[in-house]
Amino acid sequence: MPSFFKHSKPKKERVSEQAEETSSSSDDHLFSSLSENVDYIQQKTGNSPDIVIRQLSIGDTTPIQTAVVYVDGMVDEKAIQDFLLESMMKDDDLNQKVTNANVLSLIKKDILAFGDVSMATSWEDFFLSLMSGETMILVDGHSECIVVDTRGGERRAISEPSSQMVVRGSKEGFNETLATNISLVRRIIKNPSLWVESMKIGNVTKTDVSIMYIDGIANEKIVKEVKDRLKRINIDSILESGYIEQLIEDKTFTTFPTIYHTERPDTVAGNLLEGRIAIFVDGTPFVLLAPAVFIQFFQSAEDYYARFDIASSLRFLRVMIFFISLIAPATYVAITTFHQEMVPTKLIVAIAAQREAIPFPAFVEAILMEVTFEILREAGLRLPKTIGSAVSIVGALVIGQSAVQAGIVSPAMVIVVAITAIASFATPSFAIAISARLLRFLFMVSAATFGFYGIILSLLIMVVHLSSLRSFGVPYMAPLAPFIMSDIGDTGIRLPWWSLRKRPRLIADKNITREAVDQGPNVPASRGIVNQKAEDGDHRET
Repeated sequence: MPSFFKHSKPKKERVSEQAEETSSSSDDHLFSSLSENVDYIQQKTGNSPDIVIRQLSIGDTTPIQTAVVYVDGMVDEKAIQDFLLESMMKDDDLNQKVTNANVLSLIKKDILAFGDVSMATSWEDFFLSLMSGETMILVDGHSECIVVDTRGGERRAISEPSSQMVVRGSKEGFNETLATNISLVRRIIKNPSLWVESMKIGNVTKTDVSIMYIDGIANEKIVKEVKDRLKRINIDSILESGYIEQLIEDKTFTTFPTIYHTERPDTVAGNLLEGRIAIFVDGTPFVLLAPAVFIQFFQSAEDYYARFDIASSLRFLRVMIFFISLIAPATYVAITTFHQEMVPTKLIVAIAAQREAIPFPAFVEAILMEVTFEILREAGLRLPKTIGSAVSIVGALVIGQSAVQAGIVSPAMVIVVAITAIASFATPSFAIAISARLLRFLFMVSAATFGFYGIILSLLIMVVHLSSLRSFGVPYMAPLAPFIMSDIGDTGIRLPWWSLRKRPRLIADKNITREAVDQGPNVPASRGIVNQKAEDGDHRET
């Protein structure tokens, strides 16, 4: 068809195309006309009612048209009213001195009583700041605007963490506000070497993401690697830190977490002091910590507030609990199927008497009970709090008792599943507990096929897999594999604080030795001797 045969387009489409052509011709810069800027803002936001555009004039002799633009609900409206609108409308000095040439500088320097004031010249920066909760001031005759940080609105108050409870320690937890979360850590580490770098990730959401580390302690190569992986993310939205975790982890096809997450400021501070990097994501209370090692998921913040002997006992108990939740049903299946001779006679006779009327083999019985319990646990989590606990307790009691009375499962199987469930709840990290829940079924298949040989083979495969994992280049099983003697004191056990003189060698970079603490006269002489020996050993190593 000849080019001069063209269909006429609707007026609305022609206006939209003209606006796009004007925008592209202006190289994405703001217009100098205030009316054009207001029209473009309304068109771009679809005349949304929460986009507030307050137009006013300033100046006595030559009135200058201005517009204040912000998003309702995302700003501190009281601050805008008291320190912005009233100042611009009622300041006599401003109205007398203002001219079209100096209006921007007068507003920015003499009128606005805000800490963070900047300028924007492009529409991309304009809408990014506007949708972040900042207030924009447009002036007729100028192709740039003033950006005022007035972010506010309704926020959840700081409360106790819900996923990492402690008896002794801080009761403060992160919330969904990025600035608040960063300030909670800065209140603990009052040091200028605590550096924060920010970026925006997500082509649509433009989510604020910040990384935090202590300069001089964190490994510079790991810091650079974290930045590079974050910059390579190309996705339309980041709604939670779990998005970031899955996009920057070293290995995807593994059930074990290679990045630690927490909602406790003291945990973040402690890991920063060891040389790790924290990743904050706006809109979530969970902060990521990298690099992570396997033993880290069995440690609790409370371990460092209790005596070393108590903390060491609890850590050893948690590791044992993990293996109980992993292999307890598989062990029951292996014993009742292949290795009856390994159980005392009276006990195996009692188990055999219970299983006499059970129509299923032990493997099917274990799978049935484990799946049932997983369904009950998931239902208890998703139901409202008022009825969730009641349904889970009643469901477990009724189903367990009814299944035993009906002869579908044996009482011993119910006991094993209950112990396994309690053990999985006792694991301090949900991420590592969910890994055990998934691997438990593979261990049961191995036990039903090869007995104890299958369990041992599966454990060996799991250890080999764990040894092959990396978290930002750091071996996942460190300091056990590779074995680092100086780091063993804070793994499955925790030695006294005065003996923990070294930071993790594979995580910290330059400042490996912790700063020496001046010990007072009440310190026992024996402890001083130990410290002197440690210092002598350090010199010999150097």
